[in-house]
Amino acid sequence: MRIALTVGAQTRWDKRAALARARRRGNLAVMPPLADAEIQERLAAVGDWHRELETIIRESSFADFAAAIAFVNRVAELAEAANHHPDILVHGWNKVRLTLSTHSQGGLTDADFRLAGQIDGLL
Repeated sequence: MRIALTVGAQTRWDKRAALARARRRGNLAVMPPLADAEIQERLAAVGDWHRELETIIRESSFADFAAAIAFVNRVAELAEAANHHPDILVHGWNKVRLTLSTHSQGGLTDADFRLAGQIDGLL
């Protein structure tokens, strides 16, 4: 499992490389980025997520560190099954920040909101 501690700007080369890797693995699903109006509509449906540029973010607090890590592990299982992986930041002693974006498409897609909904089901 990879845990990203920061979210940095992705270069055009990074996006092309990610797209090429997905094609080689045979798991590339062409999914166009969503329009702003559709993003706003979908944000209303997923509740505690908010938008920052081309990502959606959710911050959650847990009873203790062990509960936060258990949540991260459940998110990892969902992400693996969906082949769509959030950036995960565990901070403080009980907080988890999840960031979703479809890097290969350069923005938010249906996959981000589907996974956000599944993650909401864990809480």
